[in-house]
Amino acid sequence: MGTQNQSQLPLIDFTSENLKPGTDTWVSSCQLVRSALEDHGCFLAFYDKVDSEIYNSVYSAMEKLFDLSTETKGKKTTEKPIFSYAPPRSEVPLYESVGIMNPLNIEDCQKFTYIMWPEGNDHFCESVNSYAKQLVELDHIAKRMLFESYGLERKKFESSLESADYVLRGYKYKIPQVGESNLGVIPHSDKTFFTILNQKVEGLEAKLKDGEWFEVGVSPSLYLVMAGDAMKVWSNDRIPACEHRVFINSKIERYSMGLLSYAGKIMEPPEELVDEEHPLRYKPFDHYGYLHFFITEEAIKSASPIKAYCGI
Repeated sequence: MGTQNQSQLPLIDFTSENLKPGTDTWVSSCQLVRSALEDHGCFLAFYDKVDSEIYNSVYSAMEKLFDLSTETKGKKTTEKPIFSYAPPRSEVPLYESVGIMNPLNIEDCQKFTYIMWPEGNDHFCESVNSYAKQLVELDHIAKRMLFESYGLERKKFESSLESADYVLRGYKYKIPQVGESNLGVIPHSDKTFFTILNQKVEGLEAKLKDGEWFEVGVSPSLYLVMAGDAMKVWSNDRIPACEHRVFINSKIERYSMGLLSYAGKIMEPPEELVDEEHPLRYKPFDHYGYLHFFITEEAIKSASPIKAYCGI
């Protein structure tokens, strides 16, 4: 069900038929989720509910998306900050990514698709929508486990889901040329509430609480579930945002997929997570306000942008 020591992340099995609310397996898994997030800001999930055909289809669709011209990929697809195309930059020349806002809604998938392919692309649209719908169940289960482990009311969990916004993000990494660094992405934490990552090719590493870097394996059923900056706020600093990075060591281009969740309404730590040992450390948090702030000079110069934005 789960293992943990100083040199590895817990691997939590989300496939068991016994994983039902109220069962011993459920309760112990809830505690594993919470302890892993509090220790490392992340955990590994074994999750086989994504159909293999859909899994292969969405990666194939993403390859076709990245094959489009830079001009096409750079077209505006949303008013939300940092959710569209991220081209290669001087500090990360191997990396590019594309975000699809609200992939759970077929109409929003169609809107994105028609911007990229005015003639239409049913395969892309249906692949993205189907994959997101199957993967979001892992997001929901993990969040429910976390809320229950803290003894929070069911309505607070349901309210969190109702207000959540999702982005499906595809990532591509080129093969480094001779003499070129193999650094894919510098160490960083995401600005999300939750990020769920799967990789088709190895390279992803997560930083553990002891400072060691853990290499994440490759499997259609293996996902790295990470806390982002927003969860750090929500948990009142009980849970750190997971620091992670990517190195390109393969001889083929690297693709990975991420389902990112954001808080769609003003958020603050639940009163149950504020006590003498954990006094209130954050003001009410506007997630989209933070995304706008994050790209400012003040945030870039700050050692902790999230503290600079809403810390007390």
